[in-house]
Amino acid sequence: AVVHIRVEKSVPGGAAEFRQFENHPFQKDDRFKNFFDHFFGGRSPRDFKQNGLGTGFIIDKDGYIVTNNHVVENAEKIKVVLKDKREFDAEVVGRDPQTDLALIKIDAGGDLPTARLGSSDNLQVGEWVAAIGSPFGLRQTVTAGIISAKGRQMDITDYEDFIQTDASINPGNSGGALVNMRGELVGINSAIISRTGGNVGIGFAVPSKIAQSIMRQLLDFGEVRRGLLGVSIQSVDEEAAKALNTDVTSGAVITSVEAGSAA
Repeated sequence: AVVHIRVEKSVPGGAAEFRQFENHPFQKDDRFKNFFDHFFGGRSPRDFKQNGLGTGFIIDKDGYIVTNNHVVENAEKIKVVLKDKREFDAEVVGRDPQTDLALIKIDAGGDLPTARLGSSDNLQVGEWVAAIGSPFGLRQTVTAGIISAKGRQMDITDYEDFIQTDASINPGNSGGALVNMRGELVGINSAIISRTGGNVGIGFAVPSKIAQSIMRQLLDFGEVRRGLLGVSIQSVDEEAAKALNTDVTSGAVITSVEAGSAA
């Protein structure tokens, strides 16, 4: 049920961006800068095609596939390669940048294998899991590790409850399946922390519980519709408690209430 995804995007061509690279041949010659700035507004006269790789998994036999939003965002062409090497063009059904999830669809004639969904709520720290995806384009790669932590918030997306794992995740794994030892999907591999761009044993996956809710809305509406309570809150730690002149160092504090809202 795990698929390889190839995308093609157009990016603005880049005299201005090119000049940001160190030791390029035009670094000290303002004639080239003036030429591009005068005739092309600081950028190259043409756009460039950028190819990207990612992973997804089939959730419905009719060809609905879950992946990360950042894999397909602004894509002009999306190709899906199945495990049996068949290739299909895909279209975007809906995207949710706030959780970095997306739903795409292929027309493969139905009766496709589908991922079995498991409960991310039942995961235990230390439990073994496997990540399946296409790191650096190497399709159908399986790596193993454990659940390192739950409930991580990394300021990557607006809504976060990441599963942390040390199963090897690299560029190209985005949107792939994180499965438990029963083969049930418990997360969608989405991000890593790395100074080199490669795996250092700290990866993050969106829990399947969040993904299930998001996918239902993308399928029904093509977008995610969220309720608004109308309050802003922040966690209470020692620093916040000191500012609030209280001995309470846990829980949350309401910082604002939106006028006219439900709150």
